[in-house]
Amino acid sequence: MSLSLQHLVREPKIKLDKNPLLLLLHGYGSNEEDLFSFASELPDEYYVISARAPYNMMYGSYAWYAINFDADENKFSDIGQARQSRDIIAYFIDELVNAYPIDSARVTLIGFSQGSILSYAVALSYPEKVQRLVAMSGYLNTEIAVDDFKNNNFSNLKIFASHGTVDQVIPVEWARKSIPVIESLGIPVVYKEYPVGHGVAPQNFFDFKNWLQS
Repeated sequence: MSLSLQHLVREPKIKLDKNPLLLLLHGYGSNEEDLFSFASELPDEYYVISARAPYNMMYGSYAWYAINFDADENKFSDIGQARQSRDIIAYFIDELVNAYPIDSARVTLIGFSQGSILSYAVALSYPEKVQRLVAMSGYLNTEIAVDDFKNNNFSNLKIFASHGTVDQVIPVEWARKSIPVIESLGIPVVYKEYPVGHGVAPQNFFDFKNWLQS
């Protein structure tokens, strides 16, 4: 099936008329195989779909947008490319709902690093498309969201955010600063830190899985 993003699919082991969706968004320089490696550990009733970012960096590496590693938080991201990817993901969610028996009222984004930054932007820009967000090792960059995102209705959105305290790629301070902004929008957020670098600790995986199932 040819949709706007290359993707891998794990069908739900428990088939319903319409199943909920976990959409996995990988980090900068990775690909759709990365997060998909833990698809088998995710709850049985979900479609688990892992998307490949649109920008090809060669050798099986892809990015959602260009980044500038030696810059501060404000110059870190190519905002134009990031906003394009935000809208590609929003459109991709619609395509998935049309292509598979997915319950559009039960869509969860799971993002890591750059995929997490994008997930925040998609969820805040289009909360009617996303009900839950797991944002690991990323942060909220409001510049990537649509201009008037604060006027959106977030009453159905919930967020689980996590970060490694010794993350050498995205400083934990950037993640911490995101939480009051999310709370100020009235969105329930669970935020956890783990004594790891830029990666997903086993406890982090266990915690977000429990959060999904609660």
